[in-house]
Amino acid sequence: MSLEKVKILILGLKSSGKTSIVYSLQKKINLLNFVNLKPTRGINKIDFEEGDTKFYIWDFGGQESYRKDYLERMDRYFNEAKKFIYVIDIQEQELYDNSLGFLEDIILILKNKELYVSISIFLHKYDPDLEIEEEIPINLVKKIEALIPKEFKYKIFKTSIYTVFRKLPFS
Repeated sequence: MSLEKVKILILGLKSSGKTSIVYSLQKKINLLNFVNLKPTRGINKIDFEEGDTKFYIWDFGGQESYRKDYLERMDRYFNEAKKFIYVIDIQEQELYDNSLGFLEDIILILKNKELYVSISIFLHKYDPDLEIEEEIPINLVKKIEALIPKEFKYKIFKTSIYTVFRKLPFS
């Protein structure tokens, strides 16, 4: 029996929670995994099997020093990718514009190269006790929807690792 191969790219700004999401996908939910996290340098490639599927996860470090290089090579990175996850730290409101700019740059490259992968946008660190004004995430979602062309299929989720990675559709 051959395994289905699924390549997933995870991008976003630094400290948005990308590696924590990767750990959660691998079911590595020991608190020490999260406490000892260090910034991802370059691209960390992880593969693991779950049921009949072999996942190839590419976790991109989000530091500004890497992002220009990623954009220059984006079409190569997306070769054979089935899914693109973009992570936005919902708690870092001052970084929303920067994060949306990087997302828009990626989307433009995908559109120009006609790379129509499945897209998930994670509004991450949407933790149970988060105190945030209601209109802030609503406005953020409107901005995301405005920059993604209609030919792309995407979903936006509220995510948190505090509930052993909870993913709720944004509604």
